[in-house]
Amino acid sequence: MTVTRWNKAGRWGLAASLLGLSVMAAGCSQGASGADEAAAGKSSAAAASPAEADKQLAIYRELLKIHNDAMASTIGQDILTRFPTSPAAAEVGQTLKDVQARAKATAEQRRLQALWLYQTGPMEGGTQSTASLDSLLPSAPGTVRLILRRHTDWGQSVFLFDSGHGFVCRQVCTISASFDGHPYKLQGFLPPSGEPAMFIKDDRGFLKRLAKSRKIDLQVDFQDRGKREVVFEVGGFDPAKWVPVTRPKAKKNP
Repeated sequence: MTVTRWNKAGRWGLAASLLGLSVMAAGCSQGASGADEAAAGKSSAAAASPAEADKQLAIYRELLKIHNDAMASTIGQDILTRFPTSPAAAEVGQTLKDVQARAKATAEQRRLQALWLYQTGPMEGGTQSTASLDSLLPSAPGTVRLILRRHTDWGQSVFLFDSGHGFVCRQVCTISASFDGHPYKLQGFLPPSGEPAMFIKDDRGFLKRLAKSRKIDLQVDFQDRGKREVVFEVGGFDPAKWVPVTRPKAKKNP
């Protein structure tokens, strides 16, 4: 009886062992099959890589022809990342740094250009053309605007306009300025009408220096917050958009 029970137990144990071995064998078979499929996938991807790299390279070349450095920079970097050992990557590597530098410079110039606002329209019986931009924040609490103005009656002028209470300047005052780090002294005066503005006396000299500068720093004395540094990023100024204005000629009597 004992032997019978042992034999039954032995048979059950052997059956379980055989079942386990069968499952393991099946798993190994499936694992081998999965590995083969993965290897085949890698092989297929590797085979497709040169064609894909060449396709992206063709796009890169076309973008360079039309001077689209921003898109070319993106495509070129993708080629280097995805196909680092390909002939396409070798070709891209010869030009990509220059392309990226040009793309960065173009983006920066567009940012600077977008800072300026150009307007032309009627103003107090005449026509006014202005080019203006706001100071960098937080160089001074509140906003200071640099305004270049042409008016058919008042002529040309350059002035600062404060969003607060205006400036301290008795008669003609000296403004310490720097154009791209080069120090310069400006003369300013307040308008008799009392607006929170300060005019630059030598507007022509200021405009000549502005046209060659990227950044202007001014040390300005405010009525409500003392002396502060005011910074303007002027490098995006486009003189062609600051249109001249002329007074219409009077009609002759017949």
